[in-house]
Amino acid sequence: MAKTTVRRVSAFVVGLSLFAAACGSDDDGGSADTTAAAGTEAPATEAPASEAPATEPPASDAGAGGTAGALATMKGTTPLVELSTEFQDKLLAIDPELGTTFNYAAETYDAVNIIALAAEKAQTDGIDYAKEINGITRDGEKCTDFATCKAVIDAGGDPDYDGQSGPLEFAGNGEPLQASYGVLVFGDDNRIDNDATTFIEASAAAEADVPQSPVEGTRAGDGKLVIGSILPQTGSLAFLGPPEFAGFDLAVQEINAAGGVLGQQIEGIPGDSGDATTDTANQTVDRLLSQNVDAIIGAASSGVSLTVIDKITGAGVVQFSPANTSDELTAYPDKGLYFRSAPPDLLQGGVLGGLIADDGHATVAILARNDSYGTGLAGTAQAALEEAGVEVVYNKVYDEKAQTFDAEVDEMVAADADAILLIAFDEASRILTTMVEKGTGPLDKAVYGTDGFVGDPVGEAFDAGT
Repeated sequence: MAKTTVRRVSAFVVGLSLFAAACGSDDDGGSADTTAAAGTEAPATEAPASEAPATEPPASDAGAGGTAGALATMKGTTPLVELSTEFQDKLLAIDPELGTTFNYAAETYDAVNIIALAAEKAQTDGIDYAKEINGITRDGEKCTDFATCKAVIDAGGDPDYDGQSGPLEFAGNGEPLQASYGVLVFGDDNRIDNDATTFIEASAAAEADVPQSPVEGTRAGDGKLVIGSILPQTGSLAFLGPPEFAGFDLAVQEINAAGGVLGQQIEGIPGDSGDATTDTANQTVDRLLSQNVDAIIGAASSGVSLTVIDKITGAGVVQFSPANTSDELTAYPDKGLYFRSAPPDLLQGGVLGGLIADDGHATVAILARNDSYGTGLAGTAQAALEEAGVEVVYNKVYDEKAQTFDAEVDEMVAADADAILLIAFDEASRILTTMVEKGTGPLDKAVYGTDGFVGDPVGEAFDAGT
């Protein structure tokens, strides 16, 4: 059972940054205040000081990939609440191979439920149901599952859906104002030590609660809600696929068990997104649109979503991502049809900065992949670190398609920072192997990661030397 330590942060940047971020990046953040985010699942207990180590881990002779314990003590953040045992058991019934990896399963589950409730509220699967999506998450009668929320609608009321991923509370641009992040820690087996997981709550500035975006388009419905997905079965985020597909399938199953939407069973159509180096998402979207879907769940990657968002929304179809965090999507001209249940990286940047500062580090080196996710989160994490009085002595982007990372790691070694922040996808295992070989791995320096790679799969790849 994970510890339930909760810290609370709020974005230090003014809310204007949220809707001006189209010029910028994927992630941002910072935290100066201690405004609480309401209604998250993790109980609000304060962490004992002893739980936040302020010293670097001891140096080690650990070799490259495959060395037991070489990743021990590495920390990382990911949008995560303390999932109930009941919900985890339901996901495992859908996919017994999940083990303890549930990244973005709750966000996917919630996205499907919100779409279904909005269509029920609007009494159409046509484009007009998009006008109800934000309202389903706020300012109504609290409910936590499809059946209960549908009963509120049937009685003429307005549901306020608090899902498995938290209270959500969407702003008018279709993204959550509140979030819970799990701080995951690697153990001596190079896997996540679930007993060491803690949680940090975050909330956006008041200015982020922007007015409702107008929905543009006239697509009519046919009375049957059909939801497709572009989720990663292949590519650099494939490790996120299984929990997301499980959350998708579980939501469809439960909605249909509760009577479906508009008096009919809903249909879920799975699809692969690949990653930004392929045309997979584009091909999947074409197939789904030809099947008359009313919504598409995905993509997981912000970069992939940016390659297909115009095609989806231009067809009058809702796109709802469970895992996009790029700030570039906050003010994207999406015709009021793009939504996400994952929080923007305005919040994760603040969480990372506060975590690293609280652990007592005075200097930090940042190495980030060269895409909207990496550059955005690097920028906002740096802003949060500097706000907390931590000096960023190295901040470099790398070519995520590169096969070796010796030059970047050599530069990090030369920078000699107290801590290292790595913002990566599945190439993280190769970067970490190089870091360990050059004496700057997690047993030599405090190393922090992000949701793009922090999980058991990176440990498995590290052990395999891939």
